Amino acid sequence: MTIEIGTKVPNGTLMKIGADGPEPISVDSLLEGRKVVLFGLPGAFTGTCTSAHLPSFMRTAQAFRNKGVDEIVCVAVNDPFVMDAWDKSTNASDSGITMLTDPTGELVKAMDLGFSVPEIGFLDRSRRFSALVENGELKVLNVEESPGVCELSAGETLLHAV
Repeated sequence: MTIEIGTKVPNGTLMKIGADGPEPISVDSLLEGRKVVLFGLPGAFTGTCTSAHLPSFMRTAQAFRNKGVDEIVCVAVNDPFVMDAWDKSTNASDSGITMLTDPTGELVKAMDLGFSVPEIGFLDRSRRFSALVENGELKVLNVEESPGVCELSAGETLLHAV
């Protein structure tokens, strides 16, 4: 069953590229005592993710900060090198988006937000979602039914719920 409103987001290890290479980040340390927007998507450099989902949070980043959000985190089941390259190609971090990977899909699986399409190489990827998390507790969750659609999970939609 998909994670429910009012429950704690499961701990796990996300990653990013730091000065010395891949760096682990615990989900608990990322969320504890903070108000965080977390959005997940099927993959870096993919169509809807690049043309709609990530840009929707880049456009709304300042408005989220104005509403007291401490950090906006994009998560994809990719390796940290791919996510870093996508960040550089989109300038997402310059817009205030933290780009992290869930390299093994650990968090996505624990939240029951995964899907696979083996025919195109998508194994244990993240469903498209957006969430508001306060002090580790899930407050709002918007999940798309189709991976190629970005409406419920868009930054503008979540912004109205914050």
